[in-house]
This record gives sequence, C-alpha cells and structure tokens, in this order.
Amino acid sequence: MNHVALSVIIPAFNEEHFLSATLQAIRRSAATMEPERGATVELIVVDNNSTDATASVARSFGASVVFESARNIARARNQGALAANGQVLVFIDADTLIPEGLLPRIYEIASTSECVGGAIDTEYRVQKTVVRGYLNAWRIAGRLAHIAQGATQFCTRDTFAALGGYDERLFMGEDVNFYSRLRQYARRRKSHACFIHDLPVVPSTRRFDQWPLWRTLLLTNPFVIAGFRRVQCVWQGWYREPPR
Repeated sequence: MNHVALSVIIPAFNEEHFLSATLQAIRRSAATMEPERGATVELIVVDNNSTDATASVARSFGASVVFESARNIARARNQGALAANGQVLVFIDADTLIPEGLLPRIYEIASTSECVGGAIDTEYRVQKTVVRGYLNAWRIAGRLAHIAQGATQFCTRDTFAALGGYDERLFMGEDVNFYSRLRQYARRRKSHACFIHDLPVVPSTRRFDQWPLWRTLLLTNPFVIAGFRRVQCVWQGWYREPPR
C-alpha cells in the first residue's frame, strides 16, 4: 500500500458556533488512522473573511488557517488546496459532521484503488417534513444521475491540478460542477470516481429549518442553480450571514 497523507480543507465564513463540532468530528475520524503507515491528517481552515472568532476556533484545534478575502466558496477551497501538503485533498464544509469511519475509508480508497477522487452522500436531518421529503427526493435523483454535492468531496492532488480546482466563476453549484468534471477526467484516464454512500455526512440544516418554504424550494432547485450559478447577486443572501 502506498502511503497517503490527507489534507482536510474546510472553507468557513462566520462559523465560530458550528466549526468546533465539525473539527471535533474530523479529529475523531483522524484518530482512527494509522500514522505509522503514513496515514497522517493535516487540517486547514480557510477563513473566508469572517468577522467572528472562526480563525481562533480553528487554531484551538491545531488547524492551519488560510485567509481569503473574496467570499467565494470555490476560491476558498482552491486557496486551501494551494496551502495543503497532502497527497489527497478532502474538502468538508464548515457546518458538516462526518462519521468516524470516513477518513480511514478515503485513505483506503486513495491507497489501494484507481479512484482519482469522489464524493460522499449527504443526510439532511431537516425539521420540516415537507422539506425533508423534498431534499431526499433530489438526493435520490442526484444519485441516479451521478450528481454529487460538495458537503464532502475528495481527490488526489494530481487530479485537482489537472482539473484546475473548483471553478471560481461559479457562485453556486461549483461542487456539482467539480464532481462532473472529476468523472469525465476519470473516464479519460480509464479510472473512476467514487461515491461513498454507506458513510453519509450530516450537513447543518439551519437554513432550511429557518427559511420560509418558498425560499428553500427556489434556492435549492437544480434548474434555478444551473441558470443563475454565475450571477453573484442572486446568492449573496445565502452566504452573507450564516443562520444560527
């Protein structure tokens, strides 16, 4: 088995209240790795111009902090990748909890297979029944269409460089775009992209629990995202102030 070091990259804007839980989950997963076999884990938090204590929280967990002033999640992820030292890059949203077995699984895949990268299934635990059903429907449709969101994605360093990272022209849907290009790249290389469905991550549902139904249905609709993903002003309300 080849030794693989993982760099976990977490873009974060004003996430002092949720980032601790995310980093705790990552540390629990990292603790199950085997450092004597080269399975080291590097933590990088990209402070996306926060106005709260996000950077301090990150440092308290031993994470390296990279500052990015432009509030663009694609750019934040790319800046984190530039600072990373690992052979495998793992991108996790700042409000997403990963299961304990996930990092070892990514390490195993990257070490022993022809997989150039992939994504992890998401489990939305929304309070509102109708929203939960709606998101689960899109989740199933996405799996059938081989579409993957970016709450947690990963790829080898070489693959990331070949793809040019995340598309910074996109202000929404950059994660779906990245996974699509990843799959195309894998096919050209006669390799494959992996989708881990049995260890789903749990993103925060704060927005969906607090937003009116119409806003959730509008801003999570894939057709709306596809049509307006390059229009920054449409998505300013999504990232300007994270809900509590």
